[in-house]
Amino acid sequence: MNPFLRNPKAFQRTVIRAESPAPKPGEAGTVSLRLYDPIDSWGGYWGISAKEFVDVLDELPDDTSEIRLLINSPGGEVWEALAILNSLRAHPAKVVAVVEGIAASSASFIAAGVDELHVMANSKIFVHKAWSLCVGNGDDMAKSARDLEHEDRNIAAVYAAKAGGTVEDWLQVMADDTWYSADEAVAAGLADSVVAASGQQDIEAVEQANNRFDLSIFNRADGDRRARISSAAEAEADKKEGPMATLKETLAERLGIEADADDDTIVAALDEALDERAEPAESGAGTPGASVTAAPSLDQAVAAIRAAGLVAVEQGVVDDLRAKAERGDQARAQQIREANEAVVDAAIRDGKIPPARRDHWVNAMAADAEGTKSVLDGMEKGLIPYAEAGHSVDTDTSEGDEVYASLFGKEA
Repeated sequence: MNPFLRNPKAFQRTVIRAESPAPKPGEAGTVSLRLYDPIDSWGGYWGISAKEFVDVLDELPDDTSEIRLLINSPGGEVWEALAILNSLRAHPAKVVAVVEGIAASSASFIAAGVDELHVMANSKIFVHKAWSLCVGNGDDMAKSARDLEHEDRNIAAVYAAKAGGTVEDWLQVMADDTWYSADEAVAAGLADSVVAASGQQDIEAVEQANNRFDLSIFNRADGDRRARISSAAEAEADKKEGPMATLKETLAERLGIEADADDDTIVAALDEALDERAEPAESGAGTPGASVTAAPSLDQAVAAIRAAGLVAVEQGVVDDLRAKAERGDQARAQQIREANEAVVDAAIRDGKIPPARRDHWVNAMAADAEGTKSVLDGMEKGLIPYAEAGHSVDTDTSEGDEVYASLFGKEA
């Protein structure tokens, strides 16, 4: 339920909302819908829900070619607002949003996400990061934070698609709780134009719309902090007018000339200063103007190394340590390899695996020694027979042969 309602006695629902809200016919094929309430899944008194909005959208005439979405809303629930935005995007008619008072929070990305956005003079747009309430333990809080980050990037993508810039740019704008006047919204690329008030009656109508909601919940924002995602041309102008101006002022101060000196005067003064300093750069005794930086002594170098928390070691010692470490790694690898082979050879002796598969099982041990050993340990011994089953006889002799040999003698 939304936090934007003023004193219930002072709060009046939009008449068109009371009619659920019936579209107002305008020009041929054009209808107007007013989003003049908080966005709330409860609907009814508490605001407008996505379901209520879509029900009205579905009842629009088939020949509707343009929907004018008139907005004065403090925003509300993110997912309800996204559902409203996507229902407008899915409608075949062109959707033109007009901010008549305020488009804050989730109402701002509905406004930015349709085909066109125009802002009445004196109206405002407010963008910020998503909020949430969470009750639970630390894990619940962490998950809520991750969910909010996902929602923030989703919303920032809507602003970036409308105004340009990156998602990260708009995440920073949202983090700053940024307010935009009508002109600033156009300059930032969020809005396409400012609709000028035609008279005092229009100005009063906008002010009345602005005052309809209790926006104190947005008081985290430090005044009207406004950010702009500059175009490439604006960025280039900023670089020239900001840092370049500062550089000229600094040069003028260093060279002892007027701060408002033109470029030619600054260049001439700089050339003169350089000529005065142009001395032979060669080092040596008696060379006027020569500036030679002496190399630090050994003690100074050691002191600097120690101050940085480092230790100086001779190159030979470092090379020896590296060689020993490499040999140690090789020895450890050999030990592991021999241990793996011993496990496989034991499995072969136990008749668990055939010798022809030795390399396969050795490679498996290298990839996952613990898992492979567990598999081998679970195999039944004697699956591969190596001992002789039964007894063999000499096929070259028989009882008949022995009788023949006793009668006639053995053949030579």
